[in-house]
Amino acid sequence: MFKSLAFSALPAALLAAFSPAHADEGQWQPHQLPQLKSELKRIGIAIPAEKLADLSKHPMSAIVSTDGCSASFVSPHGLVVTNHHCAYGAIQRNSTPEHNYIANGFLAKTRAAELPGGPNLQVYVTDKVENVSARVLAGLDKLGGKARHEEAQKRIKALVAECETDKMYRCSVPSFHRGAEYYRIRQMQIRDVRLVYAPSDKIGNYGGDIDNYEWPRHTGDYSFLRAYVGKDGRPADPSPDNVPYQSKDFLVVSAEGLKNGDPILLAGYPGRTSRYKLPVEIRNARDAAYPLQAAEYQSDLDTIAAATKGDEAGVVRYASVVKSINNRMKKTLGLMDGFARTDLAALKDAQDAEFRAWYAKQPGVSAAMLSELDAAIAADMALADEEFAWGVATNSDLLKSARTLHRLALEKQKPDAERKAGYQQRDVGPIKARLTRLEQSFTAKVDQARFAGGLARYAKLAAKSHPQGLDALLPAAADVPTLYAQTKLGATAERLALMDKDADAIAASDDAFLKLAVKLHAIGQSLEERRMEVDGNLERVVPQYMAAVIAWKKSQGKPVYPDANSTLRVTYGTVSAYSPKDGLTKGPFTTVEGIVEKHTGKDPFIAPDSLIDAVKAKRYGQFKDPVLGTVPVNFLSSADTTGGNSGSAVMNKRGELIGLNFDSTYESITKDWYFDPAITRAIHLDIRYMLWVMKEVDHADNLLQEMTIKYPKK
Repeated sequence: MFKSLAFSALPAALLAAFSPAHADEGQWQPHQLPQLKSELKRIGIAIPAEKLADLSKHPMSAIVSTDGCSASFVSPHGLVVTNHHCAYGAIQRNSTPEHNYIANGFLAKTRAAELPGGPNLQVYVTDKVENVSARVLAGLDKLGGKARHEEAQKRIKALVAECETDKMYRCSVPSFHRGAEYYRIRQMQIRDVRLVYAPSDKIGNYGGDIDNYEWPRHTGDYSFLRAYVGKDGRPADPSPDNVPYQSKDFLVVSAEGLKNGDPILLAGYPGRTSRYKLPVEIRNARDAAYPLQAAEYQSDLDTIAAATKGDEAGVVRYASVVKSINNRMKKTLGLMDGFARTDLAALKDAQDAEFRAWYAKQPGVSAAMLSELDAAIAADMALADEEFAWGVATNSDLLKSARTLHRLALEKQKPDAERKAGYQQRDVGPIKARLTRLEQSFTAKVDQARFAGGLARYAKLAAKSHPQGLDALLPAAADVPTLYAQTKLGATAERLALMDKDADAIAASDDAFLKLAVKLHAIGQSLEERRMEVDGNLERVVPQYMAAVIAWKKSQGKPVYPDANSTLRVTYGTVSAYSPKDGLTKGPFTTVEGIVEKHTGKDPFIAPDSLIDAVKAKRYGQFKDPVLGTVPVNFLSSADTTGGNSGSAVMNKRGELIGLNFDSTYESITKDWYFDPAITRAIHLDIRYMLWVMKEVDHADNLLQEMTIKYPKK
């Protein structure tokens, strides 16, 4: 029954069949929005849904991504606004103890003063999305395991190569609905991106990790970048001769503000959600995977802190790494707390039982599908335990670099189309960027401590999670210092030079880390082969399951949208307070007075003197909210967001920029697994606070003049 469903038509057909509940759940693909006309109209969105679905038209043509974050153009000259924490790598890359842009902020008053964002910072503009499900899936029904996975990957690589004949584009073919659909996505890849302006972390990261995922929040999480291209208007490698990208569309910035209950649109690139996973997968995450991950994050952070103690340059070098690990750890802890607070597994049990009872009554269904699904998921979780252990045991940037160089040399022996994805000719640039990045985020002393610490923790993991044969090949803790004494991979020039070496030269090297990489290759390859077998089985049975789930939800009139997968999505909602527990209501706005109240003079609650003076003098100007009587800092909405939505444009009903998404409340973290409209709230920067800081504190007048800003009517 379910194999006959036309997946290419599923979104429109299914959405037309239901009347969505009045909840703001859903991370919608743009082409689905015309089917949500009534919902968008209900909350007050004035932009036609058909226009929102068109990637070539405003406002979607102004929405971009920046390698793991979201952003938007805010001037015709390639000016991009995103979160401070999304530009943190570029800020850290350009910082030294003498010029600490993390602590002091950075503002380029002229284009010539803008700083290089680094090889890892790029801007992606999505301009075309095609449903290629038939080309990926045709004839795969009879295949399973590794054979199925490899055939699908072969087809995906061909689709990507076909799309990338023009080298200004970067293409991908991600799956949707856990492998039921595939879309080919074409993005213009802008490789010269420069840092324009970032406030001090006393503004951009006010409250630090203490306030992360908390409400009330008072963080000015914004920064500005600029995209540059060659004089011909096409993407080019970084060069002094490049010119600002002339963005066809950009968002008007509105200082008119919002009030409680107003509608918002949010567009960006959410990373990963798990809304359609089974109860057993929730329990595995809750009871096993997340506790292990949280402990690993904390141990790694402790190791870095100890290794950089008293070393200011080392602290700066690892600032971005530490911030990233801290963020992942707090999210993991929030997930664990959320699972403890609400028994999501029990909720999923009830849903799963209801689904299975419905499924059993459908004519012509596969009696074996559900048992095959359970077996495939069990195999996936078991292998994930070994992959986690492998990651703990190999926690070294130099070892990762050595393994990358060795694998690149091996893959170069094959025709490009037959190479593993990630090691084709199209991937040489990104590999070079990763190897170069270590220049600003590596010291041998810290990496040695992290590697030794990882080896010690690996030894304490359950024996069944140790990949077969790995223990005998790993260095003893006492031998780790010798590895670092016998390698040259700490030098960027050495790493980059090795990209041109063949496999024989790598294998013959006497470099300690290259020798270790060669020795460990067979174990890594075995894990990879087993992953392909597991993924192939998942890719065969999970789409059958998802087809059944979608049909079941359709029968109930419930919304059907794919899990987030780092592709362009739109969500909507309203400015909303919430009640995390009985008798307590939070939000929806915070104000600059709260910054002064939190200010202690001790990190992370140190506000700049100029900001405190402006608040005390009530120099609010045209950014004063008429209801609040002051400048708002952050606000809450009911929009459906997750990691990757950082920097997403928050727009008013007309598509004007009124905020930047940057976080969620602590109670909302479990929304990656289950959306609860009563307590799920996203945290946004109010654009009025950004503009106020730019004017009153940092005097970024050049950028205020460059943007098109809509001020409130007097």
